[in-house]
Amino acid sequence: MTDFWLYLKLGLEHILDWQGYDHLLFLVALSAAFTFVSWRRLFVLVTAFTLGHSISLLLSHYNVFTINSAWIECLIPITILLAGVYNLFSLRGKAEISTPWLLLATSLIFGLIHGFGFAGYFNMILIEETEALQSLFYFAMGVELAQLIIVLVVLILTWLFQEHFKISRKMWIMVVSIVVVLLSIPMIFGSCLS
Repeated sequence: MTDFWLYLKLGLEHILDWQGYDHLLFLVALSAAFTFVSWRRLFVLVTAFTLGHSISLLLSHYNVFTINSAWIECLIPITILLAGVYNLFSLRGKAEISTPWLLLATSLIFGLIHGFGFAGYFNMILIEETEALQSLFYFAMGVELAQLIIVLVVLILTWLFQEHFKISRKMWIMVVSIVVVLLSIPMIFGSCLS
């Protein structure tokens, strides 16, 4: 049971660590176009991201597939930029995301990329090789819980700004997405050009 709490906590900390805010930015971009009414669709997307994240940890841990860490560190902020840009382009039509399968596949692929970024560290913190699958499951539970906390905060802020401050849905999505895009650009330059 000690391993359960250890890896659950590590999964929570991995996402909620303010020093590595790439996950936070991606989740904010992913959540920006959703409200409490459409929370189920958002939950599915977040879970797809967690699944992709976990698959890449498994692939890396068992040396099935690895990617150069420099490429991954470059791709992570690009996924954040793309999520924000997608939101901005979606505003040309209606603000609701209209391509759920594309978004689901993208969340899964982006989860794979983000997971490969953490794979080396996960392999270092793994206590017992024989318990790798179980530890990964506990870790993934912590990741999913942390992501749901972030998504809940974004949904509350969305509700607050739209209902109480009367910010239109399109304006909310635009402002949040522009902030995410602007924050991702220096991350791209820092990781892709170094």
